Amino acid sequence: MPHQLLLATRNKGKIEEFRRILDAIAPGQIELLGLDKFPDLHDVVEDGETFQENALKKAREMSLATGLPAIADDSGLCVDALNGDPGIFSARWAGSHGDDQANTAKVLTQLRDVPDEKRSAHFTCVAALYLPDGRSHTEEAHFEGWILRAPIGEQGFGYDPIFRPEGYEISSAQMSAEEKDAISHRGKSLRAIAPHVIGLLTSLG
Repeated sequence: MPHQLLLATRNKGKIEEFRRILDAIAPGQIELLGLDKFPDLHDVVEDGETFQENALKKAREMSLATGLPAIADDSGLCVDALNGDPGIFSARWAGSHGDDQANTAKVLTQLRDVPDEKRSAHFTCVAALYLPDGRSHTEEAHFEGWILRAPIGEQGFGYDPIFRPEGYEISSAQMSAEEKDAISHRGKSLRAIAPHVIGLLTSLG
């Protein structure tokens, strides 16, 4: 029987991305559940000061609420010319949580007068695993690149259409899911935490 693991998000893009990566690492070993299976659960208030604090808080609260091992991530875009912003506020940078178009437009407006050579940025992702018995583990990863001057591409989500990965001539939103998974911050952090997921879940019996 596969072990059940709760992914503490309602973001369908994240759920599919996590599922692809876990299936590639441990096929058939984990049944990944999203928060859509628990419609009565309230969203966790992300009031931490770091990606790690937010990720671990989400994983812990969802694990304790459901009795299931839970994995959560907190990720965001860090733009050097904006002193690391939007950072932990990436999902609500324009005011409304999850308004990708508005968030992207605000970043482009803020960088309007910034020359191409100074538009460096990176994504950060912290993946956190929390078990009902109190054990936890986190992994952090980065995805380096540059901010484009206009959105391009239809794949991915969030800031993908305005982010050109280091060493590429296309945006993240022009990449196939498999290509992006191989180099993205979320892909890296999940692959790093996957052995701990398998090991800890196996220890539960």
